[in-house]
Amino acid sequence: MTQAKSPPPGGSGPDRSRMGPTRISTLVVAALAAAAVAWLLISTLYYSGIPRLPWLPVVTLAGLAVLEAYAAINTRGRIERKPGREPVNPLLVARFVVLAKASALAAAIFAGFYAGLTGWLFVETTRAAMDDRPAAGGGLLASLALVGAALWLERSCRVPERPDDDREQDPRDSRPGQR
Repeated sequence: MTQAKSPPPGGSGPDRSRMGPTRISTLVVAALAAAAVAWLLISTLYYSGIPRLPWLPVVTLAGLAVLEAYAAINTRGRIERKPGREPVNPLLVARFVVLAKASALAAAIFAGFYAGLTGWLFVETTRAAMDDRPAAGGGLLASLALVGAALWLERSCRVPERPDDDREQDPRDSRPGQR
């Protein structure tokens, strides 16, 4: 007698390993967790012992947001085969999707951290806290811009829908009953 194998965890079939779009709920949970960690860290540590907030992460996040927004515009035009643009390499699109998914999650974590930090800095009334508010607010805005640019890049990498009359018939559809 042979025993039937149980299906692998996570479902079965060809769609099991398929990557889907980034869920907004995942980004919100990551941001909330990072905000809570930032608030707890900053409130338990003695704030005056921490050096001033640097502007370099803010500039880096903003620069990445600009680059990903440019990639989104360029990639969308190449996928749609607009005149004057070369066709896009499918491997490049796959890499852009991975970049977009990773940077959206990282930017959500940064946004949560900066949100927690900014919230705490507005509660604190010391001179040092007031001096750090612009950098924290700038970091929050740059992080949110990167989340938006990453989601835009991910959306730009989707294959456009073709009209029904242009679609080629799938060979599996011509043979009913076989899959």
